[in-house]
Amino acid sequence: MAIRSLCRAKPLLRAQLIQSLHKPKLRYHFSSQNHHHHYSDPPPSADLVSEISRVLSDHRDPHHDLELSLNTFTPKISTNLVEQVLKRCKNLGFSAHRFFLWAKRIPGFEHSAGSYHILVDILGSTKQFALLWDFLIEIRENQSFEINPEIFWIVFRAYARANLPNDAIRGFNRMVEFGIKPSIYDLDQLLHALCKRKHVKVAHQFFDNVKHEFTPTVKTYSILVRGLGDVGELSEARKLFDEMLERKCPVDILAHNSLLEAMCKAGNIDEAHGMLREMRSIGAEPDAFSYSIFIHAFCEANDIHSVFRVLDSMKRYNLVPNVFTYNCIIKKLCKNEKVEEAYQLLDEMIERGANPDEWSYNAILAYHCDHAEVNMALRLITRMTKENVMPDRHTYNMVLKLLVRVGRFDRATEVWESMEKRGFYPSVSTYSVMVHGLCKKKGKLEEACKYFEMMVDEGIPPYSSTVEMLRNRLVGLGFLDVIEILADKMERSTSCTIQELANAMRGKTGFRKSRSEETELESD
Repeated sequence: MAIRSLCRAKPLLRAQLIQSLHKPKLRYHFSSQNHHHHYSDPPPSADLVSEISRVLSDHRDPHHDLELSLNTFTPKISTNLVEQVLKRCKNLGFSAHRFFLWAKRIPGFEHSAGSYHILVDILGSTKQFALLWDFLIEIRENQSFEINPEIFWIVFRAYARANLPNDAIRGFNRMVEFGIKPSIYDLDQLLHALCKRKHVKVAHQFFDNVKHEFTPTVKTYSILVRGLGDVGELSEARKLFDEMLERKCPVDILAHNSLLEAMCKAGNIDEAHGMLREMRSIGAEPDAFSYSIFIHAFCEANDIHSVFRVLDSMKRYNLVPNVFTYNCIIKKLCKNEKVEEAYQLLDEMIERGANPDEWSYNAILAYHCDHAEVNMALRLITRMTKENVMPDRHTYNMVLKLLVRVGRFDRATEVWESMEKRGFYPSVSTYSVMVHGLCKKKGKLEEACKYFEMMVDEGIPPYSSTVEMLRNRLVGLGFLDVIEILADKMERSTSCTIQELANAMRGKTGFRKSRSEETELESD
């Protein structure tokens, strides 16, 4: 339907658009198969996992009667099913906790150790720390599960991610309250969690305070040396390396690599080369990671010639870079318009047993999409699937955005349908790519409404910016009645977020676009 025809608002065309919005689109068919309460059960159906996950999403408010809505699933609950639902609901801390407790009350049901770990991770990831500690205390008092050090490792990572390093340390100190005497392995986990999130100064200070209570290993020192290198503290990294030697720790390749990496990140490539030669002289033979450190440093400096020089050296010593290192080179080649060399490297990866992953292909796909090379992009996706590498969200978002942008709507439909056949369920970002792209194209407003309606039917809350864009297009063309139909549909959704966004569709409220939403829309 052409935009000009829409603007004239012919009764027949208006009726067609409105009629299309009332067509039901049922895509999920839920299994009624019962599962025994066994960890050895076969995996639950993806549809059943999706249905329960949606119930949790729709009942995230504390006042919602989540348990009543879950009761219909009681005969189908299994250990595997609970684990899969928890994995799908990592951003729903409160609902996931209620779901866990509800399942625990089912006669004869027992959670797996994995479910306890997943829930602790969820509560930490959603910063529900008070609830997390209440949960651990309840476990301790009821003795329903033996709390192990791995639970606390999850807690350390959660606090570090939340930029609460001192709370991570307090968590370490609280281990004794739960009958666990911290070991050097637990200290290593704490230091690694802190250093990974750049809380290196706090980690270093805590280590200095407690190192006489433990026997630090080469791994302990390597974690800190690498962390100090990451934040540009090469001199401190050297001091710690020397301390390790003074304490007569058996220095392994991991420790050497940590200092090599610190040198390269500080820009001291020549010094790092000297250390590499010295390593050989003392019998510490460099491994693939030793060379990969230099590759990443040269990629950072955009020195492609030196990158390939290091690759040649690795071949002489029969060393193979890992997939992450290959991907770094491929991405750099594509940014330098050397896509043919990127393809050659892709072939080399397969020949040398470093099987490409979705990131390997996505780096090249991004080049084809940036240059509007439709056939090359589609050919690359075909190659991915032939080599058993499943396209991910970024893959589909990039190619769908390209196809809509260049007006290849037929191919966009084909890709969407093939995506569903492969079992990939589009997320809000993928739907938004279609709605935003189609809204910008003449004659494609009805298609944009169709994808928006599908998203609402699936219970996926759209971005506020998507609601705003679609509303503005409909208002501009005089389709106020279509806006009402969409808003009514949103109000009937079981998702509270979608219900609230119905007001935004009517123009009654100002939902603010989140930073993560902006990133999603701009990155793919």
